[in-house]
Amino acid sequence: MRTLHELDLSDSTVALRCDFNVPLNVDGEITDDLRIVAALPTIRALRESGSRVVILAHLGRPEGVPVAELTLAPVARRLSELLGVPVEFSAGPRTDPGVIGNLTSGQVALLENVRFDPRETSKDSAARLELAHTWAHWADAYVSDGFGVVHRKQASVTELASLVPNAAGLLVARESEVFDQLLAGAERPYTVILGGSKVGDKLGVIESLLPKVDNLLIGGGMAYTFLLSMGLEIGDSISQPGFVDATHGFLMQAQDLGVNLRLPVDFVVADKFAPDAITAIVDRDSIPAGHMGLDIGPRTRELYAEIIGDSATIVWNGPMGVFEMEAFSGGTLAMASAMADSRGFTVIGGGDSAAAVRILEVDHNKFDHISTGGGAGLEFLEGKKLPGLTVLEGNK
Repeated sequence: MRTLHELDLSDSTVALRCDFNVPLNVDGEITDDLRIVAALPTIRALRESGSRVVILAHLGRPEGVPVAELTLAPVARRLSELLGVPVEFSAGPRTDPGVIGNLTSGQVALLENVRFDPRETSKDSAARLELAHTWAHWADAYVSDGFGVVHRKQASVTELASLVPNAAGLLVARESEVFDQLLAGAERPYTVILGGSKVGDKLGVIESLLPKVDNLLIGGGMAYTFLLSMGLEIGDSISQPGFVDATHGFLMQAQDLGVNLRLPVDFVVADKFAPDAITAIVDRDSIPAGHMGLDIGPRTRELYAEIIGDSATIVWNGPMGVFEMEAFSGGTLAMASAMADSRGFTVIGGGDSAAAVRILEVDHNKFDHISTGGGAGLEFLEGKKLPGLTVLEGNK
């Protein structure tokens, strides 16, 4: 794909796709501006080139209709603070000739939530193309810098890029470089940590990575489906019995490949899903009836941390437990801390893992890369072709 610096941006109006899908509190205030901060290098580079920068972005899932709570107005205000310059905000997601036409060299505008228009996420490619044309008539070039959406076919991601000269922004280029390295050239020993609640969401990643890694460490809710495949009782712990055969197959495949696939040896269990639950630490073969596992236990944390410390490349996607509750945050904190202390190349795979680093107050500067796209990163690791990247390979 072409890089940002290969575009001729002299006297250009650039449509810049960013991922500003940031969390908001009940008062509509941004609680984590990581994705906005991640876009700043590309925005600054475009401003320095003299471009007129018009940003397309989304927030939440408004289902094609304007939703007041999902306006990008708070993002415009925060972006203006971070850039130190005014950011014009358009009340419309498609086009606002008054805003765009009045921009001068180096100025920045943000259009309203592109998902307020149903054509943005339509399954009908003709509808998406129709919307893209409304942007293409004023855009001299397109820059893709929203890694969190490159796995989606959406008007502002795929169709617009096909209509005007395009390039990857600095963030998308860096994300692609990192994930390419993880797929093809990771330094060994190579360790992947997978957590989260549903093993079904990670089947493709496990299948893709098993032949490439030395260690695969499993935690979170997905661990209990693996335990079921071993014939163990899991009490009331979350599981997906429909994937028992698949998880058993991974255990056998790992053994054949010589991969160290590790499951938790102990858990923090509780009598209910609540912050004030009565908790206990039990071995994995001793989860009592009526109790649920909500975190990996202390012995598992130590075992996993030791493997992480001996690794040259470490990738983590998915928390080890219900980290939002203090009683069940220890396992997730242990993984983050072990990675932060590691001398290896460390990658946080976005989504809940990135949120956990912030919530648990682990210094994000101690990680080599924190991805801005959980779903996109997973599909990249599965070896899938991501449409938002593929379209950048057919440059005009």
